[in-house]
Amino acid sequence: MAGELPPAYDTIREKTRDADGLLTLLSDRIDATVMEGAPRLKVVSNYAVGFDNIDVKEATRHGIVVGNTPRVLTETTADFAFALLMSAARRVVEAANQTTQGKWRTWGPMILLGQDIHHATLGLVGLGRIGSEVARRARGFSMEVIYYDVTRHSEAEETELGVEYVPDLKTLLVRSDFVSVHVPLTDGTRHLIGAEEFSTMNPSAVFINTSRGAVVDQKALYEALKNRQIFTAALDVTEVEPILPDDPLLTLDNIIIAPHIASASFATRRNMALMAAENLLAGLRGEIPPDCVNPEALQR
Repeated sequence: MAGELPPAYDTIREKTRDADGLLTLLSDRIDATVMEGAPRLKVVSNYAVGFDNIDVKEATRHGIVVGNTPRVLTETTADFAFALLMSAARRVVEAANQTTQGKWRTWGPMILLGQDIHHATLGLVGLGRIGSEVARRARGFSMEVIYYDVTRHSEAEETELGVEYVPDLKTLLVRSDFVSVHVPLTDGTRHLIGAEEFSTMNPSAVFINTSRGAVVDQKALYEALKNRQIFTAALDVTEVEPILPDDPLLTLDNIIIAPHIASASFATRRNMALMAAENLLAGLRGEIPPDCVNPEALQR
């Protein structure tokens, strides 16, 4: 490992051959080949809530338990999602760049106009832990909150969240001033938001993604932003991370791209580290980790 860069895949394969346990980051691909080359491996503890970098089905087949770090980053990630929402709507990054680049000439009634957040409609794609916390923050801005999810969360509709369920994604996109994505990356959600979905959104819509980059068709997002099908977008995740320097999204002025830092607060990252360590130690002892995504692996 060189500095902050993750180890190459071949290095992972080489270094894990005699490992009993692995503490992994999202940038570490742990697939069937790695597992087959590590016969002593008992546990893979992922320093993240998501675990799409790990072949969980293969881990279960090999009797390897997989841990993750849910809950602890929920509110921190929701804070950041809402920060992106506000920054994109009011063009904060664009405005700050103009100031530092010496482009601020005067005040004018039509300069850097953005979208109001208060009393707008927020559409949440996914209402899990993080989506629910984003909804709670939206209530402080008197937003109408609607959601689409494969599972209906009736209790959230009846509590102080007061969210409204919509039966299909298209309806949510048509009604929303802001669209924020909070779903895991699975075969069913890969490119869930593509050209058809962007064409359905309002021209004034603000799009936010803090889930996984591949949930969005990045080429379709570029076209939607370039052609002003939607107003702006704010991402914490991209299909390839880090985003390639020649990616066309980087040529646009109506997008914010953060380097996957939604959980990056001192307290949250410390708590994630502790959870990941506890998961790892439990797996090494032959126990089910406190936060385990495949407890059935121990039956193997």
